[in-house]
Amino acid sequence: MLSFLPPVVRGVIAFALLVLNTLFWCALLFALSLVKLALPLAAVRQRVDPVLNAIATAWISCNSAWMRLTQNTAWDVQGVDSLPYRGWYLVNCNHQSWVDIFVLQHVLNRRIPMLKFFLKQELIWVPVIGLAWWALDFPFMKRHGKAALRKNPDLRRQDRETTRRACEKFALVPTSVMNFAEGTRFTAAKHAAQSSPYRHLLKPKAGALALALNAMGEQFHSLVDVTIVYPAGVPTFWQFLCGRAPRILVRARQLAIPREFCTADYDTDAEFRGNFHRWLASQWEHKDAEIGRLLSQRAT
Repeated sequence: MLSFLPPVVRGVIAFALLVLNTLFWCALLFALSLVKLALPLAAVRQRVDPVLNAIATAWISCNSAWMRLTQNTAWDVQGVDSLPYRGWYLVNCNHQSWVDIFVLQHVLNRRIPMLKFFLKQELIWVPVIGLAWWALDFPFMKRHGKAALRKNPDLRRQDRETTRRACEKFALVPTSVMNFAEGTRFTAAKHAAQSSPYRHLLKPKAGALALALNAMGEQFHSLVDVTIVYPAGVPTFWQFLCGRAPRILVRARQLAIPREFCTADYDTDAEFRGNFHRWLASQWEHKDAEIGRLLSQRAT
């Protein structure tokens, strides 16, 4: 509706609406989360968490509203209409920009239970929203380099324990556990440094997915594999706010999770680890081919 305005003006309006929307819903979120903090009982959590999730869902819906108001983005989305809103999901997606989170929330909101992400520990310090993620039980993970893990193997156990505790909370209320298997945003420099075998993706990291499966077992209904493509180029968050993402493509598909993946130990079972890597690699090969196909459609 406001697409006639200059991009910078639209960006300022969109950012102001995002801030106001966040402050309004976070005030309610923080007030209710104090109840959960004061009474850390499973019975209390089972009653309070659905309300907290409903508040977050309303925040996402309002974000979608200002996006429709300020942007003229053409959304090409396939595969989400058939997703049943029930139970628990494991969601996996390629990662290119902060915009990915808003895209995922926009297309999956109210179609599957609320998305909850594994976040870097540093993000808890993001003003207001960092506390909101904490109140909603988003797990904060510390990033450890390979050298640090070799020097102190206990760091790996810390990540497992963080994942286990988070998944125990997720198990109480239907949740969609979101993971960016690449572990970081795609850039050409990272792609070259990895010598990635994929044209459009970094190498996937299996650990977080395997840990979530091990912690929640057969509770997951299925895995939802999502692919996001920006045909005009990956936008920065500011470019997105300004409406400079003219077209966004999203493809989603449901995949059955092999039953044996829900009980095996990724760290100690070498056979399972190999099978899991091959399973994830097959998804990445499909995703890489699909990205190439969608990008080639732009050129024809």
